[in-house]
Amino acid sequence: MKEQLNKTVQFLKERGFGTPEVGIILGTGLGQLAEAIQTEVEVSYNHIPFFPTATVEFHQGKFLFGDLSGKKVVVMQGRFHVYEGYSLRDVTYPVRIMEQLGIKTLLVSNAAGAINLNFKKGELMLINDHINLQGSSPLAFKGVTQLGERFVDMSAPYDLKLNDTLKEIAKKQHITLHEGVYASVVGPQLETRAEYRMLKILGADAVGMSTVPEVIVANHLNLNVIAVSVITDECNPADLKPVNIQEIIAYATKAEPDLVALFKELIKEL
Repeated sequence: MKEQLNKTVQFLKERGFGTPEVGIILGTGLGQLAEAIQTEVEVSYNHIPFFPTATVEFHQGKFLFGDLSGKKVVVMQGRFHVYEGYSLRDVTYPVRIMEQLGIKTLLVSNAAGAINLNFKKGELMLINDHINLQGSSPLAFKGVTQLGERFVDMSAPYDLKLNDTLKEIAKKQHITLHEGVYASVVGPQLETRAEYRMLKILGADAVGMSTVPEVIVANHLNLNVIAVSVITDECNPADLKPVNIQEIIAYATKAEPDLVALFKELIKEL
């Protein structure tokens, strides 16, 4: 993998990618932040050596480098998922590339369903912990010790200082920002009533199909991590309605200006 990483980084640098301070992963339906970036270079995933290709129609599939809030940033406009047929190593490969380019901080966003029914569609949840239900680990491969410590501590996978800062920013900007535990499942099917009840018993506040693999690798690389879920549906097993993907995208789009405002201000304060 080291050789592949080196070739990918060399390719990006030859195309104008500089040294970013911050990496950003934009989740389902969350592309507006890219419009706020003064983009210097953009490259489609399918042009980058050893990169997976986004197959989900509402994921753009571009790697961006530019300026946001006075900081150099590298942005994944669209991410990868296990449900697309990729391995966890594939899903997290871009995080390793961003770290090789120079980032120290990783900001992650996703769309999620609310297990905690106090959370409503269109609101935001700051992730303070997670439950990995994807069945494996992106660190479970031979040679992982060449890239970092095998037994990564996960007692605080989300940076406490960054979380506190974002909560203060949300308070000042009068943005509702819940806080809770994110459960990551494989998908792509949505959960059954029984599975939603199970997730509540396990202590999850929201559920989605991403984020946790990237966060594990970010901790493997000693990056500071913060992650925010956009609540796009309410998972009430007592009153479960059929899922409308277009409605989920619509709620993500509606909530995104708040997410953009929070991330822009947080980057400014880094």
